[in-house]
Amino acid sequence: MAAPARWSHVWVGAETGALKGVNLQKKQATNYTGGGALSRGEGVCALCWGDPGETEVLVGCLDRSVKLFSTEKGKFTESRLCPGGEGPFCGLATYGSSIVTCVESGLVRVWREGDAENLELSAGAGLCRMRQDPARPQRLGTGGKENGLKLWDLERPQEPVFRAKNVRNDWLDLRVPIWDRDLQFLPGSDKVVTCTAHRQVRLYDPSSPQRRPVLETTFGEAPLTALAVVPGENSVAVGSAQGDIAVIDLRKGRVLRCLKGSAGSVRGLQCHPQRPLLASCGLDRFLRVHHLGDKQLRHKVYLKSRLTCLLLSTQRDWEAEEEPPHPAEVKEEEEDALWDALETVPTPRKRAKKRKNSG
Repeated sequence: MAAPARWSHVWVGAETGALKGVNLQKKQATNYTGGGALSRGEGVCALCWGDPGETEVLVGCLDRSVKLFSTEKGKFTESRLCPGGEGPFCGLATYGSSIVTCVESGLVRVWREGDAENLELSAGAGLCRMRQDPARPQRLGTGGKENGLKLWDLERPQEPVFRAKNVRNDWLDLRVPIWDRDLQFLPGSDKVVTCTAHRQVRLYDPSSPQRRPVLETTFGEAPLTALAVVPGENSVAVGSAQGDIAVIDLRKGRVLRCLKGSAGSVRGLQCHPQRPLLASCGLDRFLRVHHLGDKQLRHKVYLKSRLTCLLLSTQRDWEAEEEPPHPAEVKEEEEDALWDALETVPTPRKRAKKRKNSG
C-alpha cells in the first residue's frame, strides 16, 4: 500500500473516521483506515502535514486522538490522545517538533515532546477555526461564534497580539452578530481574511491602527463555511453551506468568478500553490478540482462518505503517472527493414459497370 500512498495527490477525511488518499490521474481513492476500524465516534475533524517533506499526515479525530500516518509506509505509525477542554478539534498544526491543537471550548494547547510542560492558552468559547500562519509558525489565528478574530503569538501567549473589533451597528442601530467560520493569512503581509456564517467576507489589517475590517463584502444567500487563499492574486475562494463556490477580489470586494458543480455543504477548500487549481470537498461525498482560469471541472471523484476536510500534496507532479512507461526506441534502420520484408499485395481494380441503353 506504500506506492498508492506516495502517489496520492489529495488526502481527505470523512465523518466515518476514514482517511483516504486520492490519485487524480487514475481517479482512484484508497481508504487507509480499514473497514473494521471505521467509527463515527472517530470522525476526522482536521488534517495537516507533520513535516515539510509531506511524508507524514496528522489526523485529528472526534475522540480527541491525533494519529500520525506515514505516506512512505502507507499506514498509521503513532497515535496520541490529546485531552482537555470540550468539543471536537477545530484546528491542528505543528510548531517545531510539537503539535498544536485547538478545541471548540477555546483551549489551545502545544503538546511538547518528552516531559516538557505543555503550553496552554484560552481563546474563548464557541471557536470554529484555528489557523497557523505559514510564514510565521508561531502565529495563530482563532475565531468563532460570538468570538471575534484574535491573533496569538506562541512566544508571548499571555494576551492576543491583535483582537478584532466588531463592525458598527446596522441601519436599524442593531448589533451585528459575530460568527467567524474560517480564516486565512494572506502571504507577504500581516492581513487576515475571514468568512462568516452571515455571508460576510472581511479583511483585517493588524498593522493599521484600525481594529475593524478594512474591507467587507457579502456573497450568496447561505452561510459561508470554508475559505482558501488564491496564490499570486489578491483574491480568496469561499464555499457555502449550499455548495456555492466563488472567487472574490479583495481589492474591490466583488465576485470574480463562480465555480459550479457542488451539491452539498462545502467543508474543505484549498488552492494548489503552483498551479491554478482549487480542490473542494463536502457533504455531497465528492472531491472536485476546478481550474481557476477557465472555471472548468478538471477532476471529480466519488468517495462514498461525507467529507469534512482535505489536504493537497504539493510535492507530487500532478501531471505524471505513478509508473510512467518507458517508450520503446525503434531505430529507423529496423523500421525500414521491417517494411521491406513485407510482401506487397496488389489492390484489385474495380470493373466499370456497363450502362444499359434505354430503348
